[in-house]
Amino acid sequence: MPDYLLQISFTPEAVATLVTNPQNREEVASSLIESLGGKLKGYWLALGDYDVVEIASLPDNVSELALSMAVMGGGAVRVFKTTPLLSVNEGIEAMKKASGLGYKPPAKS
Repeated sequence: MPDYLLQISFTPEAVATLVTNPQNREEVASSLIESLGGKLKGYWLALGDYDVVEIASLPDNVSELALSMAVMGGGAVRVFKTTPLLSVNEGIEAMKKASGLGYKPPAKS
């Protein structure tokens, strides 16, 4: 199953709700991902541009898009950024494929 890095920012209203009514949102995230046939591998609160960072395995890109649409559609999240992750072995396979492509960069004049 492909792995994804999920970076999430809450709306100011959602942050205010969590401050007045603290909740474990990891359980919610895990349940949603499992309902799509996936697995939540890690869940962290974060400082900076994103409030939550997750690593999740999902069956495919369609399942990931369904997850992001459901979460964004709920109105409590203002950013849901997804980065597909590749293993080192997949990266090496890509390097090998790239070496045989014969790409030539633009020539200097």
